[in-house]
Amino acid sequence: MSTHPAESVCQFLVLHGTDTSAVLETRPGEAPLWRYWGPRLPTDCLPVVPLRDGRAIPPSTMEFDQPLSVAPTFGVGWYGQTALLAHRAGTQFAQNFTECRVEWVKAGLALIVHLNDPVAQLSLAVQLELDTHDVLRLHSRLVNDGTNVLDVQWLAAGTLPLPGSAGQVRSYFGQWANEFQLQTEALSRSLWQRENRRGRTSHDTFPGAVVTLPGATEHTGTVFGAHLAWSGNHRQCIEWLHDGQFQWQMGEWLAPGEVRLAPGEALASPVLYASCSTAGLNGLAANFHAAVRGLLPWAGGKMRLRPVHLNTWEAVYFDHRFDELKALVDAAADIGVERFVLDDGWFHGRHHDRAALGDWWPDEDKYPDGLLPLAQHVLERGMEFGLWVEPEMVNPDSELFRAHPGWVLQLEGRPLLTMRNQLVLDVGRPEVGDYLFSRLDTILRSVPISYLKWDMNRDLTTAGDAQGRAAYRSFVHAFYALLERVRAAHPAVEIESCASGGARIDFGVLAHTHRVWTSDCNDAVSRVAIQRGALQFFPPEILGAHIGPAPAHTTGRSQSLNFRAGVALPGHLGIETDVRHLNAEQRAALKQWIALYKELRERLHHGRVWCGEVGDGVVWQAHGDEQARDEVIVFVYRLTPTTHRYTPPLRLPFLDKAIGYIVRRLDPTLAEWTSSPLNDALLVAAAGLGEPVHAHGAWLAEVGLPLPRMLGESALIYRFSAC
Repeated sequence: MSTHPAESVCQFLVLHGTDTSAVLETRPGEAPLWRYWGPRLPTDCLPVVPLRDGRAIPPSTMEFDQPLSVAPTFGVGWYGQTALLAHRAGTQFAQNFTECRVEWVKAGLALIVHLNDPVAQLSLAVQLELDTHDVLRLHSRLVNDGTNVLDVQWLAAGTLPLPGSAGQVRSYFGQWANEFQLQTEALSRSLWQRENRRGRTSHDTFPGAVVTLPGATEHTGTVFGAHLAWSGNHRQCIEWLHDGQFQWQMGEWLAPGEVRLAPGEALASPVLYASCSTAGLNGLAANFHAAVRGLLPWAGGKMRLRPVHLNTWEAVYFDHRFDELKALVDAAADIGVERFVLDDGWFHGRHHDRAALGDWWPDEDKYPDGLLPLAQHVLERGMEFGLWVEPEMVNPDSELFRAHPGWVLQLEGRPLLTMRNQLVLDVGRPEVGDYLFSRLDTILRSVPISYLKWDMNRDLTTAGDAQGRAAYRSFVHAFYALLERVRAAHPAVEIESCASGGARIDFGVLAHTHRVWTSDCNDAVSRVAIQRGALQFFPPEILGAHIGPAPAHTTGRSQSLNFRAGVALPGHLGIETDVRHLNAEQRAALKQWIALYKELRERLHHGRVWCGEVGDGVVWQAHGDEQARDEVIVFVYRLTPTTHRYTPPLRLPFLDKAIGYIVRRLDPTLAEWTSSPLNDALLVAAAGLGEPVHAHGAWLAEVGLPLPRMLGESALIYRFSAC
């Protein structure tokens, strides 16, 4: 037994970003205490007194006060959620860090807290880094310093403080073809918790959330956000504390027995990305967008213009016929497509989704001369060639499974459970990883492929490795390693993360890939909510957004081409329909939209994104420079028929109130549905037949631009340029 060391003078550790600060308090013999995380403090601002000096010990409470630390532990007086749960064969289940050393990595920006528990024989390093975009990165690494196995049940990537005034949490749920649906709940004394056990990021439980203080809106107020950069099982919780504050934890959800550290072994958590903004939800989004842009592994270190691409899935599905595909290539090139992506159905024996996954070589009947002739035709038409793959999966009806049935994740005595008629390969086994790399490397060396659509169409079940142990986290690490191996061998190839649409979208996978497929749903009405939800964390240039057919294949609803194109345009634009069957008018219209995208993409895919609501079923999305507001592109979407005689004005609070703007209409929406003197003037000016419309930034910010009457499911696009 030991007593706590006598109190001594504490020290404060301060991290300052551009608009936020984080403050820790250190004392000998314990982990640093959280004192503050929030809006920027003056450089010389420190706490009035050490934390315990300002708090009385309440009745019926431990004599030693234990506030929230960077790593709260179980069994020694802290009764809240802990950053660590571990034991040694049922003993040493309590931990207490009594040794602490602080290592500054970057003065004032990044530090590592080295903690040690000599009784439990373990050490923990917690790294915190606050960047100039006000994104705080937290990461934990646990080491077993003992002489026997340490079983780990939970290790938080980070523990964060939240103010007691935090009012609501905004989280994201969904399902296939309906991802990133917003759910808003009040914070209270009840524990708020979300867990995912599907083995991939998942459609239904996004590993991130936003906490708002009262009065926060899209444009103003204080908000906090956090996201776990991890493509597997995860857990997050927000807990009310007895000092009236909250704590927020995120980390991997670990399956029973999944982490058993031998002596000297370590467990490293994913990175937790957290940010605070006093500029509302849009300000928070800008912080996260900057973090993602810093992660993306672009060849040469810089993103090139996002090419328009056509994906063949909803055009031909599994029906691959060489002459018809060549005709599709020609039709795509004629309207301005820049990348042609051959989707599922190209490989050996793949005529439906019940067979052939794992047999990654061209089907001999569909492609008797391989993929090279089609790829060469694509290149001859001035486009890049891309290919769909799903390396981690295998069909029971495949040559691979018949040869190696033991290569799949499975549990002895349990049936093999299929989903979409497929099983999951144990990618962490060296022979499996080598096989997959060999197949991918062969096709990439034999065909001029510049883009891989890397899919994953099922969750993990019976996920046991060759020893029968849970393999969820090892699967994710092996997946990352395979991506890195492919990228090292083929650094110019761009890779898209797809998982039945949006089931593997997170900062972890984006450290290894370049684009995500936001959703399998191409219905434009559904896409508005899906894309707005995704934009809270991810910048538009990586969000695949395609113009699909009408009716939409996932919902059966039909929308006009102008609406479908207007909704897809701000993201990474693609086409997912058989453009051979368009009539001359439709082909001309689509070609016009593609040309508009090429004109605007430099502006759309850099800088800030703002989202807002007009009301009466109308929402908007704006793209402009990070600092200057001298040119802004604004998309206005009416989702439902109007309930007003007059549409509320488009108010843009972020515009520069000190300058004037020229307003132009960019979309080709029919004038008879949007007629008004102002709108007619905008359309005439857009055609180069009249004078442009002028408006002051202050008026546009405070009062707004009058909007024309719009049909339900229609879009308008405006350009606001400084005079």
